[in-house]
Amino acid sequence: MIDFKKELAKIIFSDDLGLSVEEIENMIELPTDKSMGDYAFPCFRLAKTLRKAPPLIAKSIVERIKDNEMFQDVKQVNAYVNMFLNKEIIVKETINTVLDKGADFGKSNIGEGKPVIVEYSSPNIAKPFHIGHIRSTVIGNSLYKIYDAVGYDVTRINHLGDYGTQFGKMIVSYRHWGNEADVKADPIKTLLEYYTKFHIEVENDPSLDTEAREVFTKLEKKEKAEVELWQWFREESLKEFNRVYEMLGVEFDSYKGESFYSDSMPRFLKELRDKNLMVESQGAQIVDLEEYGMNPALITKSDGSTLYVTRDIAAAVYRKERYDFAKNIYVVASQQNLHFQQWKKVLELMGYEWVKDCIHVPFGLVSLEEGTMSTRHGRVVFLEDVLNKAVDQTREVIKEKGVTTDDIEETAKMVGIGAVVFQELSNSRIKDYVFSWDKVLTFDGETGPYVQYTHARASSLMRKAGEEAVKRAESKDIEYKYLKSESAYVLSKEIYALPKVVLEAAEKYEPSIVTRQVINIAQAFNRFYHDEHILVKNEEEKVAKLALVIAAKTAIRNGLDLLGMKAPEKM
Repeated sequence: MIDFKKELAKIIFSDDLGLSVEEIENMIELPTDKSMGDYAFPCFRLAKTLRKAPPLIAKSIVERIKDNEMFQDVKQVNAYVNMFLNKEIIVKETINTVLDKGADFGKSNIGEGKPVIVEYSSPNIAKPFHIGHIRSTVIGNSLYKIYDAVGYDVTRINHLGDYGTQFGKMIVSYRHWGNEADVKADPIKTLLEYYTKFHIEVENDPSLDTEAREVFTKLEKKEKAEVELWQWFREESLKEFNRVYEMLGVEFDSYKGESFYSDSMPRFLKELRDKNLMVESQGAQIVDLEEYGMNPALITKSDGSTLYVTRDIAAAVYRKERYDFAKNIYVVASQQNLHFQQWKKVLELMGYEWVKDCIHVPFGLVSLEEGTMSTRHGRVVFLEDVLNKAVDQTREVIKEKGVTTDDIEETAKMVGIGAVVFQELSNSRIKDYVFSWDKVLTFDGETGPYVQYTHARASSLMRKAGEEAVKRAESKDIEYKYLKSESAYVLSKEIYALPKVVLEAAEKYEPSIVTRQVINIAQAFNRFYHDEHILVKNEEEKVAKLALVIAAKTAIRNGLDLLGMKAPEKM
């Protein structure tokens, strides 16, 4: 695929400018106002070297390059060289590249097979998989797909919250108020009721907290009764979680949670002591981080039980030794920013230089319209309920509008679940937001259903055009003179931008960049669809326009796949 920026830099290059091709390429800009051209080159920096006013330099560059076949037009506007590319070159290059690459359009080999770990979702065992978990789950899943697309060897890890004092509380509450039949009938909701009851009862009976800590200590020491209950809670929870993951199309390569690292705790406690990093504070063991402007990192409690920092140290070292990662990405809420700062500093003090490759990708929090979610108080919205309601509503819309589809149920799942996922990935991940049923389930505007419908519209055009016309278009038997309209040009530019957008999303750990570009392509396609007669009688014109339809459809499908969404053929 032609790198137009690089090609323009070669055209502008001249020995007298005193700049390399690479320097010129880095200076070329994309005008925010499209009427100012496709690219612009500012000449301010050259004034000192050439001893001329920037507008005069810009004028001389325009005179030198204006007749190059790459340009439709070149203008000098003040100190800028504004370049309008030859539309036919852009359209032809875009269509040929997409038709050649197909499902691989948007992909690259920048990662060169380097190992990358993406840790995401990571719900707590024996607690609800609620709407708050969707952010880590779908952002992480999209980052996995994006990093896979740019050539990395990605391992997906679900670092389950399957350890800690909350399991002492869960076991205590089960023994006081629980029974096996209720848990088997509805595991997560029942365990949530027990957990909620514990926090109510502990207000009146503080000894329950002491009992919970003692039980967790027994669990750490692998006492049989505690381990058996913990294992049961874990298995029942995973059954529930996997049902939701299946709905979302999310998979993992590893479910190694916090408990997996419990046996390696002595190794790291010894290492911290040997390196004189750990000190006692009120019976607990800490790493003092005051000189780095942070609170102490708590390593073990006064009863000897370990904490998140300790287990995360063990997990990071295990991953480096097991995978030798180039990047170790943690998709975890911004609430944990301080934890990650402390943890990284401790690893750095321990001498692990690769800690710089451990990346925390924070995201904003989800709250309910009636206030903050709280597992302790039982105030949650179950993610499975959200997804099922989205599917149910979509099914009703399909029936009401008489939408043509081969499988109503499958289409309802694609579109309903896609609507939820797309909304999550539409805005910058760092933004907090309030969960609202109305917003999640609306299909109007810049939404997942809008993009999916655009893909289905392109598919419909291909079916109506017939197999012979589609084959000609796919074989690139195309007369490009029929694709000179502004709408064809704008659509081609938006499609052309997808590969670089994917790279940018990987660099910034930001799936919403891909979401935005998929919307741009869909909007440009719909303008092309409304401005042009595509299935015309002239066979050459029809085939040419159909080739651009296929390119747009391919780009939308590939973009949706990077977001973890499906693209219906009929809708």
